Amino acid sequence: MFSVARCFTHLLRSELLHPIKHSLIKLFSQSTPQVSMSSETPEQLNSTSMEETQLANDPKTPSISPYPTPLSPPLPLISKEIELSRAMSASSKATTFSLSRDDVIFEDQWLLVVNKPFGIYCETVLFSVPHLLQQSPDSVEASEFHLANRLDRDTSGVMVITKLHKVAGKLVKAFTDHKVQKTYMALCVGSAPKWDRIRLQSGHGRSKYGAWRVYASSVVGRKLPGGSAVKHMETLFELLSVNRTVHFIEPSKCAKDQEKTVVVEEKSSTDANQGRDEILVRAFPKSGRTHQIRLHCQYLGMPIKGDVKYEGVCEWKGEICDGHTLHAESLSLEHPVTGLPVKFHAPLPLWATQAMQSR
Repeated sequence: MFSVARCFTHLLRSELLHPIKHSLIKLFSQSTPQVSMSSETPEQLNSTSMEETQLANDPKTPSISPYPTPLSPPLPLISKEIELSRAMSASSKATTFSLSRDDVIFEDQWLLVVNKPFGIYCETVLFSVPHLLQQSPDSVEASEFHLANRLDRDTSGVMVITKLHKVAGKLVKAFTDHKVQKTYMALCVGSAPKWDRIRLQSGHGRSKYGAWRVYASSVVGRKLPGGSAVKHMETLFELLSVNRTVHFIEPSKCAKDQEKTVVVEEKSSTDANQGRDEILVRAFPKSGRTHQIRLHCQYLGMPIKGDVKYEGVCEWKGEICDGHTLHAESLSLEHPVTGLPVKFHAPLPLWATQAMQSR
């Protein structure tokens, strides 16, 4: 069990950065060739803070690294231990988990849409589909089941499974081409926002140590370690409630000029560990990047509750958080076979309904 003191002690330690050493700068003088990433020692590769110490706060300022500067902080040290425990718990459920008819949101001869439970891997859900449909796992039909979209282990909500390979190809392409509209609900802990709706635009990519990070919008397209490039990431957030004081309940029809738009170019000025407000938001991701909503909530200074990887609290109001509070609320798309518009909506989890109930 993790105490409050232990959680925050580790989180504070994880934010400590070592000062830039002058000797590193000398290595990159004009008379010395630039050192390649592959020449680093194992000790350097294992350091989670070295990357931050080598880079300037302004991504436009030349630095000793050939790669753009990540603007979000490195993974907290405490996250490794907690994430391992959560992963082991989810893995232990793989052989015993089974979908029920109560989990089914929609089904026809081409699609099966389910409400994925919290704390379960997508693959575990997929493996349980033959049992739900009373088919053999080794049958020809079962071999064609395919995940059209994926959710993180601790994210609940709408998940689409196709029953035929040819249908899978069409639907996957729709997701890739951003022709699917999605909404998410997230319960965050941080400083109460001063906005009702905000559109956040930034870069997204893997940093030197493999973690997903927020980058400046101006470096989209720049190369990253490993050969990938910074990609555009955009999310619209709508404030629903703060400490159970309701703002909006249904998706707003506000005009675009009433939104606050933030184009990320520098590190967030909001400390993710300062505020202690409970904030419920609806997120409309306009791109489909890995951990997109989680990263943008962290940047806004309101990390998702329980999301220890991105500075979320690991203990709240005397209870240990078993995972993060993020829910895939709805999917709107064109049916891959009939061509008709369809919208799938997953029932809200208890934490979401409670956050919208006045005290």
